[in-house]
Amino acid sequence: MTGFTPGTGRRPDGAAFIIAACLAALGLLLLREGFAIPDKGGYAGVGSGGMPKVIGAGLIGLALWHVAAAFRSREPSRPRQQPVPLMWIIGGLALQLILLKPLGFSVASGLLFACTAAGFGKRNLWLTLPVGVAFALGVYGVFDRLLQLNLPAGWIETLIFGG
Repeated sequence: MTGFTPGTGRRPDGAAFIIAACLAALGLLLLREGFAIPDKGGYAGVGSGGMPKVIGAGLIGLALWHVAAAFRSREPSRPRQQPVPLMWIIGGLALQLILLKPLGFSVASGLLFACTAAGFGKRNLWLTLPVGVAFALGVYGVFDRLLQLNLPAGWIETLIFGG
């Protein structure tokens, strides 16, 4: 690891340290919970606490990797964040959560699709909304007919699938 040298004027990447701290905290939480689960592996030797331990150790490994990357980062500064696309996506998620029950899965997910497309620069809602509703109807059909798992049905799902 090369590390930070004070004379170069380059600082370690602070965002990588924040991400590393979050990854390490989540990894330690998973390790703690994995060791708290009674291990009854039986003949296989792997119990229900095995996967949280593996994932927790992997997250701690990723945290260490982020710390190392923070010190040897040679990339230029990050571009300025643009809050408007993020607000489109968060607004779409909020709309989906609010409208899922009253309007059904397809309309709510179609609105999420249209808002996400607007966040990525495609602001033609008259095109993206019907495309999103069509995709969501396809997903609804797979879940309802093939997998027989119930998603919230609205008037469109009731009209097409007899909901």
